Amino acid sequence: MNRFEQGVYDCMGPTAELVERTSDPLHRAMLLNFWRHVHLEGAGEFEQIVAPDMMVDHPVYRVTWGANPAVIEGKDGVLAFYRSVGDAVLWHSDDRLSVADWGICDEITFHQLAAGRDLRAIGYDVPDPDRLYHVSSRQAFIWPYDDRARLAGEHLYEDKTSLQIEEVDPADAITPARVREIHRELLAELEAARGDQFWVLQPA
Repeated sequence: MNRFEQGVYDCMGPTAELVERTSDPLHRAMLLNFWRHVHLEGAGEFEQIVAPDMMVDHPVYRVTWGANPAVIEGKDGVLAFYRSVGDAVLWHSDDRLSVADWGICDEITFHQLAAGRDLRAIGYDVPDPDRLYHVSSRQAFIWPYDDRARLAGEHLYEDKTSLQIEEVDPADAITPARVREIHRELLAELEAARGDQFWVLQPA
């Protein structure tokens, strides 16, 4: 298993640890929604992310990746955003994660493994469009939730001073197809352990 594959496998470890330390039902439901969301996104199961039991009717995303910050509104916009990511391999590490009544904040190192042309398209200054790069930066992921523990949006703020770009030999990389396999495997484990609709806030 190479370092990129290991990174994808490990990315939700801090969330799992915080769930075990959290007793408030609303906070637990938010964290479980977040946990499931990441695996659904990684697996390419975008329609399930925007389902009524996972997301509010009118989500608002604020994304400051690269040089092209954007505001995305509504479920159709969110679906288009996820589908536009293309063949990038995404994961995160080094979480500083917290949960409160309003939602979740996670300061992370966000990783992208993608072709130079795809990175240039979102504003990263990489040397060669035909080579493969690992791009990482510290980012603040702020996810507001409603009182039913449904996602209301994503506010993704990049610390551009922390940006690092590394060329990667394709032989050492991990494919988007393999990332989807890993997330499906981890999602199946999560569902088996947590039961039916584990992410839904249960009535008091």
